[in-house]
Amino acid sequence: MLLPDLPIKDSLPELLATLENHSVAVLQAPPGAGKTTVVPLALLEAAWREGGRILVLEPRRLAARAAATRMAQLLGEPVGQTVGYRMRLESKVSARTRIEVVTEVILTRQLQDDPALEGVAAVLFDEFHERSLQADLGLALALDAQNVLRPDLRILVMSATLDADRLGSWLGAPVVRSLGRMFPVETHYLSPQRAATVSRRPHEKLQDLAPAIIREALQHHATGDVLVFLPGLADQRRVADKLASLPNHIDIHVLHGELPAEQQDAALRPAPAGRRKVVLATSIAETSLTIEGVTIVVDGGYARVPRFEPRTGLTTLGTEPVSQAAADQRRGRAGRLGPGTCYRLWTETEYQELPYHLAPEILTADLSPLALELALWGARDASALRWLDAPPAPALAQARDLLVRLQALSPDGLPTAHGRALAGLGLAPRLAHLVVRGQETGHGATACALAALLTERDILRPADGSFGPPDLRLRLEALATGRAPLPGLVPDVAAVRRVREAAAVLRNRAGAKGEIEPDVAGLLAAFAYPDRLAQRETPERVRLVSGQRATLPGEFFSQQDVFFAVAALDGVATQPRASLAAPLSKAELEQYFAEQMETRDEVRWDEAAGRVTARRLRRLGALVLADSALPNPDPEVLMATLLEVVRAGGVGRLPWSEAATQLRERLAFLHQLLPEAWPDVSEAALLAGLEDWLGPYLTGVKSWAELGRVDFSEALLSLLPGGWAQRQELDRLAPSHLEVPTGSRIRLDYADPAAPILAVRLQEVFGLLDTPTVGGGRVPLTLHLLSPGYRPAQVTRDLRSFWTSSYFEVRKELRGRYPKHYWPENPLEAQAIRGTKKQNGL
Repeated sequence: MLLPDLPIKDSLPELLATLENHSVAVLQAPPGAGKTTVVPLALLEAAWREGGRILVLEPRRLAARAAATRMAQLLGEPVGQTVGYRMRLESKVSARTRIEVVTEVILTRQLQDDPALEGVAAVLFDEFHERSLQADLGLALALDAQNVLRPDLRILVMSATLDADRLGSWLGAPVVRSLGRMFPVETHYLSPQRAATVSRRPHEKLQDLAPAIIREALQHHATGDVLVFLPGLADQRRVADKLASLPNHIDIHVLHGELPAEQQDAALRPAPAGRRKVVLATSIAETSLTIEGVTIVVDGGYARVPRFEPRTGLTTLGTEPVSQAAADQRRGRAGRLGPGTCYRLWTETEYQELPYHLAPEILTADLSPLALELALWGARDASALRWLDAPPAPALAQARDLLVRLQALSPDGLPTAHGRALAGLGLAPRLAHLVVRGQETGHGATACALAALLTERDILRPADGSFGPPDLRLRLEALATGRAPLPGLVPDVAAVRRVREAAAVLRNRAGAKGEIEPDVAGLLAAFAYPDRLAQRETPERVRLVSGQRATLPGEFFSQQDVFFAVAALDGVATQPRASLAAPLSKAELEQYFAEQMETRDEVRWDEAAGRVTARRLRRLGALVLADSALPNPDPEVLMATLLEVVRAGGVGRLPWSEAATQLRERLAFLHQLLPEAWPDVSEAALLAGLEDWLGPYLTGVKSWAELGRVDFSEALLSLLPGGWAQRQELDRLAPSHLEVPTGSRIRLDYADPAAPILAVRLQEVFGLLDTPTVGGGRVPLTLHLLSPGYRPAQVTRDLRSFWTSSYFEVRKELRGRYPKHYWPENPLEAQAIRGTKKQNGL
């Protein structure tokens, strides 16, 4: 067999020798080296193969088919003989096939069906640097199978940009490196001046900038085809529309994984003589594929990336900047066949700010497919397998909870018969559950159609390129009729064909019959997404069963539509947009989700009304199916609710009376003086014992107004362990008032427990020689001696000293300001009085 003259040939002797002596190896080869097509063919001659098949894992269907086709061409055979491929809904293999190019899910199924991989000599993981969830899972299972059942199985991990030394060290495997044959690529960045003139929103930026740069590239380069990287199909359509006026000899192609094979092949083939082509591709064209004739790359710099948010349990699809490694992969497409040029639609500074690699999918994805596969493998603990990056425990636990809800796992984590049936359908657990439950409820054909719809691109798009209506029923209607269900909507003929083919395969697997029924879309979507059931909250918004909110404008649905099943979410996790949804009835929820519902009495504090409200609610998570007033709530629950309000606002929020406030201050004074005998009434202590001292006084209280009638003084006195005797001791040690020489009873101020205050007019304590005390004589009062106008004249804790010293200065000042009042020269012997001299006969 004559292998093509590609750079990888120089490394083949070392690679073959390594696999002769080691069961695991790492091959690092840059893009264009030829590893995808040359290495599997070279391994056909390996003695250790002993006739066994070689499985080559490709992360994308388009790359798998293209790789198999190229290898078959090199052998001068049609696909399906020595080289074949297997992917979902399509395969070309035969008894003669020795190299099978498979997609990731297929490899997992083969391992689950036959853990020993009988008849397989080697498994090659191509483009492992993409770090897809299924590739990580496939490698973990293959390593486990090799360790337990097949020590002779060869595993080769091939990567272009991943850190090969780290990978080799983790695997304990030798690393073989191949030099690439990259032709020089001239790189042009967007100037800061031009960058400042375009939108910062990705789709608007690409719509305006990409067509202009493509035209400039075609004008500056008289030859060569152009490969353009855009994040999604909508971007491809918008850019293609703006390029419609290009000269007639330039062909526009789109390239993505859902295209029919003939359209994919047309994009990959070189342009006919005298013609040029512009290929608008998603990130699918980053690796593995060689697009003949491309010497110019225009990189938009974005990709559509699913992001799973464990906090909400939602996966949203967002447009995000690519990594430096991905950008370099894209750039390299221009230098595969000769010198090339790359136009990057961002500045050089922005490139330096990009991460080198994006996080692997296992750290960011919904792990429910992985959790089901682990359970089927018998690995109840994920740590029993080897992971380059272990699946995060919180996300894995959340995935297992979902599988329990889907009845795929038992509560103790074992796979159920239903779970095994789901895995056999070759779908994600949610969609497989949809198909099985749909068949059980008599809607099998519609369930298969909906599952096929949800695995493909949207089959409907508005003619104006905007977001289409989110109603799933419209898609089922278009699928059934092949026509636009509403004016202004355009069915994607190729997508409709693919969905119909996929639905037919599923109907055959499930044994489903019947016609498509669009009106059951909501119920069927609810089977797949029980965690995304939703209830209309405002005309623009719904609330999901988890409590998360999502945008879903009511204009697309009837006013009678209250409950929905949301099948797809786009945008930010805080409030994503429900891009695919369908209504279902309350009766359907009651019939099929009753076991997840609960009826409970809810007592809560209504801050606006200032009272406790009590209602009986029937809920499905955050969704409210029934709500009625509860006239007589449980007194214990009522009290607990009020106590929580107090805890939240603090003891200071309570409507303390003046007397209760003073009592608390007196108790605080005594606690500081004699802590063993008197209770702690600080904020922290009162909050800690709220149920004990306040709870008994809240019987029947439902509002803040009623709370104001609680006797807080009695509540505080209930803290005294000595009962009535200690209350009398309280009055003796910390009296509320003190009688002064005039007979007036003056209230004491205990706000500062270290220095209680007696604020009294100076004239009322003439003849009082010593400072009064509290605390059984232990603490002298701080005297605030006041003028007849109740203004402070002197502060002292030594009254006798004041009389003999400072009094005379104070007397001189007050005498001038209050001449009608009595200011004796000898205050020690003077009579205490109230009022003026005349009023007292002086």
